[in-house]
Parts: sequence; C-alpha cells; structure tokens
Amino acid sequence: MILINLLPHREAARKRRKEMFQATMFASFLVGLLIAGGIYSWFQAMIEQQQQRNSFLAGEIKVLEGQIKEIATIEDEITALRARQKAVEDLQSDRNLPVHLLNELVKQLPDGVYITSLKQTDQVVAMQGMAQSNERVSEMLRNLADNTPWISKPELVEIVAANVALTPRDQRRVASFNLRFRLMRTSEAQKAADAASAAGGGK
Repeated sequence: MILINLLPHREAARKRRKEMFQATMFASFLVGLLIAGGIYSWFQAMIEQQQQRNSFLAGEIKVLEGQIKEIATIEDEITALRARQKAVEDLQSDRNLPVHLLNELVKQLPDGVYITSLKQTDQVVAMQGMAQSNERVSEMLRNLADNTPWISKPELVEIVAANVALTPRDQRRVASFNLRFRLMRTSEAQKAADAASAAGGGK
C-alpha cells in the first residue's frame, strides 16, 4: 500500500525550523541573561568588597590622623619644654653676667675714663661716661672690641665736648660719650674664648 502525504510538508518543515530557531533564540537569551546576571552579581560582590576595604581604610586613616595629631601635640610640648629648659639654663648660666660685666669694664677701661651710667636691656648695654680725651674713648672701644669675650659689637653712639668743674675755679675739658655693646651669654663667651685659644694655638 502506498502512503501519500497530501499535507504541505515544506510549510510544516519551515514552521518547525522557525519554532526551533525561536526556541534556540529564547534559550540563548535565557543563557545570556543568566550569564549577565552572574557577571553583574560578581561585580556587585567585588564592589561591596572594595567598599568594605575602603571603609576599613578610611577608619584606619582616621585613627592614624588622630595619632598624627597626638604626635604633633607631643612634639609641640617637647619643643616648649626644650625652650623652657634652655631658658632655665640661660638664667642659671647668666646669673654671673653682671659680675663679668663689671669685672671686664674694670679691666678694659683705660685711665682717664669713668662711667656715669649703665643700663642693660636684654643683652644690650647702654653706657655713658666721661673721658679725658677722644683718644681715651678710642682706646676703650678697641679694648672692648678685641680684649674680652664677654663684650661684642661696641658702638659709639655719641661723643661731645663737655666741661667738668673739679673746684669752683678749676674746670676741665672732657669728652662725654654714649656707647652701647652686646653682653655675651656664658655659652657664647666660652665659645669665643675657645675660638681665640684655637686661633692662638694655630699660630
């Protein structure tokens, strides 16, 4: 018996291919959607992990900033303590400065020169006095500049001619001077003395 298919088999085959294509496309879409969802989930997990790391690092940075502030505060306190310590040491070492000043003035003032006023402001000393002549004042300036480590930068501010009455009938012509110089601290004077000794030994 011969069977004859009278149905349009080409149309049916085309329909089957179309349905298979659509099913394949849908399956591909689902697979792609699953893959995209997996990739998205993976990226989200990575982002959350990185955010957690960032939060941890931000917390650690805040802790370090606090420690840095504490260190800066401690350094400021150390600097202040060192400044106080130096001030105390300077006060202790400078207790004898008036003695050294008067001692050096006795040594360095030539004959014919006497002092009428001394005033110290910090380390600057203003001195007024009388001298028999301008040459005596020049000699005193040389002595103060070269012969003592306790005095530096002597500067003649003013010198004028004046008269001194020794008796009602005896008046002397003198030079009234006004000068200033810097009184060296004990540590500075010691360094200057050491430098002078080294220079003298080198010669």
